[in-house]
Amino acid sequence: MASQREYDIILLGATGYTGKLTAGYLTSSVSEPIKWAIAGRSQSKLSDLAAKLKSSSGSGSAPSTIVVSELTVQEVTKIAKTTKILLNCVGPYHKYSTPVVQACAESGTHYFDVTGETPWVREIIQKFEDTAKRNKAVLIPEIGMESAPSDLVAFSAVKLIREIWDCGVMDMVSAVYELKSSGASGGTLATGLGLFDHYSAKQLKESADPFCLSPLSQRDHRHTKTPEPTTYRKTMGQRLTGVWQYPLLGTLTTSITAGPNQAIVHRSAGKYPYYYGFNFNYAEYMAVNPGPAGYLISLALMFLTIFLAFPPTRAIIKGFMKYKPGEGPTVESTKDNRVEIRAVAVAEQLSKVPRKAFVNFVFEGGMYELTARLMVTGAITLLKDQDKVVKTHGYGFLTPSALGQGYIDRLDKAGVKIKAKQLGDVGSK
Repeated sequence: MASQREYDIILLGATGYTGKLTAGYLTSSVSEPIKWAIAGRSQSKLSDLAAKLKSSSGSGSAPSTIVVSELTVQEVTKIAKTTKILLNCVGPYHKYSTPVVQACAESGTHYFDVTGETPWVREIIQKFEDTAKRNKAVLIPEIGMESAPSDLVAFSAVKLIREIWDCGVMDMVSAVYELKSSGASGGTLATGLGLFDHYSAKQLKESADPFCLSPLSQRDHRHTKTPEPTTYRKTMGQRLTGVWQYPLLGTLTTSITAGPNQAIVHRSAGKYPYYYGFNFNYAEYMAVNPGPAGYLISLALMFLTIFLAFPPTRAIIKGFMKYKPGEGPTVESTKDNRVEIRAVAVAEQLSKVPRKAFVNFVFEGGMYELTARLMVTGAITLLKDQDKVVKTHGYGFLTPSALGQGYIDRLDKAGVKIKAKQLGDVGSK
């Protein structure tokens, strides 16, 4: 990537729901002297947003505005060549953003997005990985609510186990322990529904494999199919109902966000099997109270998947959407929102007392505000730590955890708390 460019960051799709939150966070909380711009299709909307950002910043300054009339490779390349990092909030990504990724890969421009569209992420990795590496671009999709928290939780557990017991991880079970949310934005809902319109049943099935993004799935026969966990087994009844119990995490059931999160975590592990462990397995669930709730949630998600598979029922579901694309919960309604993730990782080492790591992730606030903080903090981390990140991971499609402990430390200052602690006996090092 060229060292001298006009901007440090360009935020594309700044006038959308998530884009506005991201722009607001960039304005209010980034103390580093950076030069940035907002980009979109409408000059009037961009100007209005810039004026609001200027009035709220207290510094009397506002980001530059850039109009992108069409999301073609040619148009996006013009702006990609002017910035070090492009933050992309234009979704549905599978519908609009493939040219954006291509432009960044060809221009040597670092790229972040906040998608959770695993089939699309799989597609762009296959198409543009070599191009990105050749042009020295770092591309990190899914650095929002999906799937940065899960990836950072897994990284924190593996890091602790490596430091204490000098070994990898066999199994890791993660649970959304608490999720108080004001609901999904119109863009998120449109994206989820649109995947069923855009991709075939075969493509969706392949992308549901937790290892579909892992490099090991292409070169290691052990990962051509989802391996069984090493340290626990589910009964047939638990598999059918989706409800089971796990020590320290309680009663667990199916999580609607598990798919993209598991795929990203396994990509991280697949890129570094000597660090994570060759038998590493990550599974994500939702914690529920004992009783019928878990069974009802699992059953509801099963029927929702069936309904989404058929165009007529999919059309009916679209008619009940609370928000249109570009709309979402108000800031006031999200003030008491909260997410907490708890996870247990089992060390790949035999001992009388099981050696484990327990990780806790907490954020107080709206889920889209969390997404804004995750993406902005990731961009700042890459600007500051680029040499370290590239030396360790190289270029191409990376995962959020590739930004390392520096990212986690900066997130802590941004109100995103990730804590890992040791369970079991003392370390062997």
